[in-house]
Amino acid sequence: MALMKVKFDLKKRVKLAQMLWLMYWFSIMAGVLVFSMGLFFKIELRKRSELMDNNESHFVPNILIGVGLLACCLNACGGKICYDSLDSTKFVKWKSILKPFLICCLFFNFLLIVTAVMCFATRIPLEFTLAEGLKNGMKYYKDTDTPGRCYMKRTLDLMQIEFRCCGNNNYKDWFEIQWVSNRYLDFSSKEVKDRISSNVDGKYLMDGVPFSCCNPSSPRPCIQQQITNNSAHYSYDHYTEELNIWKRGCRDALVSYYGGMMNTIGILVLIVTLLQIAVMIGLQYVNTSLSTLANPEDPESESEGWILEKTVKETFTDIMAKMKAMGKGNQVDEGANEETVATVS
Repeated sequence: MALMKVKFDLKKRVKLAQMLWLMYWFSIMAGVLVFSMGLFFKIELRKRSELMDNNESHFVPNILIGVGLLACCLNACGGKICYDSLDSTKFVKWKSILKPFLICCLFFNFLLIVTAVMCFATRIPLEFTLAEGLKNGMKYYKDTDTPGRCYMKRTLDLMQIEFRCCGNNNYKDWFEIQWVSNRYLDFSSKEVKDRISSNVDGKYLMDGVPFSCCNPSSPRPCIQQQITNNSAHYSYDHYTEELNIWKRGCRDALVSYYGGMMNTIGILVLIVTLLQIAVMIGLQYVNTSLSTLANPEDPESESEGWILEKTVKETFTDIMAKMKAMGKGNQVDEGANEETVATVS
C-alpha cells in the first residue's frame, strides 16, 4: 500500500507544480543566504586568524559555502523540472533522471542536518582553539619589531576595545607575561632591575594591563598600572572597588560572539532543511502523479501520487534485500575470477 496516496486531476497537478516552482525560488534564495552567512563567518574568523591556534575552525564556514552553492544548483534544477511538468511533452526528458535527482535531494537533506549539528557544536572546539591562540598572542604582544608578529599588538588592542574584554580568562593574565618590549625598558632603573632579577625567567612582570583594557565609561581615570597596590593610588582598594578595566576575559567574549552567530546560522540551516524536505516531497508527488495517468495520451485524466510506493517498513525491507543481493553478486563475481585464474595457472 502506497504511503500518503493522493488523487490528482489536471487542476491539482498544475497548482502543485506552480506552488513548487515558487517554493524552489525561495529555496534558491535560502541557499544564497546560507552561502552568504558562511562567507561572512569565514571573513569574521579571518579577521582574528592570528588568535586562532589552527585552521580547523574554517571547516564549518567552508561547508556552509559549499552547501549554499549546492542548494542553489539543486533548487534551480528542481524549479526547471516543475516548470516543464506543466507540459507533458517537455516533462518526458526528465523522467529518466528524476528518481536519481530525488535520491540526491535525500542525501542533500541529510547533509543539511549534519551541517546544522556542526554549527551548534562549533562552540566547543572554538573555545579550545581560542584559549590557546589568545595565550600565544598575548606572549607576542610586545614583539612589535619582529616580522610576522608586528601586528599582534594592534590586533589584541582592537579586539579588547571592540569586545570590551581583557586578557584570556581575565585581566590577571597580563600579570603573568611580559607585555612591554625590552626596547622600552630603562635597564639602568633600580625598579626595572629588581623586577627582572626577581623573576626566574628574567622577565619584566608587573601588575598592569594594556590601555585597551580600560573602561571608558568609568568616571575615574584608568588605573592600568599597579592595579593590586592600594597605596599607589588615592582612595583605592582593588578588592572592594569596582575596577575601571574590563573584567571579562576575551575568550569568553569571542566564544559568545561566534557561538551566537553559529547558533543563528544553525537555526537558519534547519529552516532550509524543512523547506528542502517540503519541495522534495512535492516533487515526488509531481513525479508519481504524472507517471500514473489513467490515460497517458490525455493530460487531463486523473492520476494518483504518493511519497512511497509501499509502506516505510516494506520499503526498508526491499532496500536491505537489494543490498544483500548486490553483496552476493559481488561474491559470485570474485569467486568466478578466482576460478578463472586457477584454470589459467
